[in-house]
Amino acid sequence: MDRRRFLTVAGSVSGSIVSGCVSSSQSDGASTTTGAKESLEGTLTVATYENFVDAPSSSPSPWIKNAFEKQYPDVTLKWTAPKNAFNHYVQRRQQNAEIDADVYIGLKVPDLVRINQKLSKPLFDPVETSRLSNYDHIKSGYEFTPDDRVLPAFTGYQSFVYNGYEIDAPKTLEALTEPEYQGALTVQNAQTDNTGLYFLLWTIKEMGEDGYRDYWRDLLENDVQILESWGEVYTAFTSGETNIITSFSNDQVYAKRAGQDLTKHQVALPGGHGYTFISGMGKFATSEQSALATAFMDFMLTPTAQGKLAELNVSFPITDHADVPTVFDEYAKKPSEPLRYTYDELDENLDTWQDEWARFVVNH
Repeated sequence: MDRRRFLTVAGSVSGSIVSGCVSSSQSDGASTTTGAKESLEGTLTVATYENFVDAPSSSPSPWIKNAFEKQYPDVTLKWTAPKNAFNHYVQRRQQNAEIDADVYIGLKVPDLVRINQKLSKPLFDPVETSRLSNYDHIKSGYEFTPDDRVLPAFTGYQSFVYNGYEIDAPKTLEALTEPEYQGALTVQNAQTDNTGLYFLLWTIKEMGEDGYRDYWRDLLENDVQILESWGEVYTAFTSGETNIITSFSNDQVYAKRAGQDLTKHQVALPGGHGYTFISGMGKFATSEQSALATAFMDFMLTPTAQGKLAELNVSFPITDHADVPTVFDEYAKKPSEPLRYTYDELDENLDTWQDEWARFVVNH
């Protein structure tokens, strides 16, 4: 592993792990209000992380913009994806500076942990879930926090994606420490990328707090490569530089749609496990576009939008009425025993686990 590279990128998770605080919130929904479609106008600025608008595989943002503007002809949806992602807005809030966005989509549970820990003022406004026509279709068990401060938008499972021409599927996590996989595995930095964090959490969940460091020692001794971001890791995989990576269990949905060789895009869920992630959306407290933000969040929960997210964002729907494409039904993989830490568990342990992991990697 290139530890010099690791040292240069270690820090806060650029795609999601951030500082800040949110107020108690549920969610807005404008398309349910009588006459809302006819009366809505103006520009809605939606912030997100870079891969949501420009991923090396596929991104859902163009479809979302076109479909939302078609539904609301007098509305312009503008995307923005700052390099520092969510950190950018947390820092602006800390400095009492203007936030030039109305909604953020792509929040993760660890983001909200950082938010609560660091910000002294609300970053998001409460939302009125009674105004959402699709709110009741959100599946149970997918809340971010007990008080629903941010609405879930999509979910998914971390898995391993591997080139079936070059390597066999690992049947357990321990298998990745064996000679067969020496130098073959590439993962993301758990301090700079959520995908890397999910793998760390997966190893803690499966190996225990007393055993996960031993597991990582064995991975490092087996020459695991650690890169900064999911995009960098996935590009290395598709270019043939590595044969197995931590990615997402819907990879074949993208690969099939893109006409890729599925043997080069095999999905492994060792032991029937995979780490569950949930991404959410919230309205910035400083936004003056409450009605548009409400309409957008309700739109994102519609059957069509949830189906398109599943297809284009390589994710799973968060609702029970999503109109998923045939390719999704056939090629999306779901672990039989998904793993997940709750908000409260992460609130108590996340800092410690990340810091321990970083020190361990640098010292080994």
